[in-house]
Amino acid sequence: MSITVRLDKWLWATRFYKTRNLAKQSVNSGKVHYNGEKVKPSKEVKIGDAIRIRKSQVEKTLTVLLLADKRRNATEASLLYCETKESITKREKLSRENKVISRLMKYNDGKPSKKERRNMIEFKRNQKEN
Repeated sequence: MSITVRLDKWLWATRFYKTRNLAKQSVNSGKVHYNGEKVKPSKEVKIGDAIRIRKSQVEKTLTVLLLADKRRNATEASLLYCETKESITKREKLSRENKVISRLMKYNDGKPSKKERRNMIEFKRNQKEN
């Protein structure tokens, strides 16, 4: 007897989405591809098939190893799939790029500090004099 599992239920069981409804919405909106194609949430998942999941900038390509229709803890859920090497390298590269960008960017909460205000006032004063 083989178990059949819907795509949205498998995504929920593997803990990629918190609820089945979120998994269903992602599949319907085209953020999840099954064997390179857009499918419906009711598509039956089979062992060995490829699933591509896109969340914000992160994209994961997975191979289905086992089927499950019940949500388990994270360690057991991670045994249901295997992420491809290309997917892992892309994610790591993106992570490194984001870290570099965040170091280079100066974040400002919008309100200048007292010292910055003094410098701005002095700069404006010097501009009027010249």
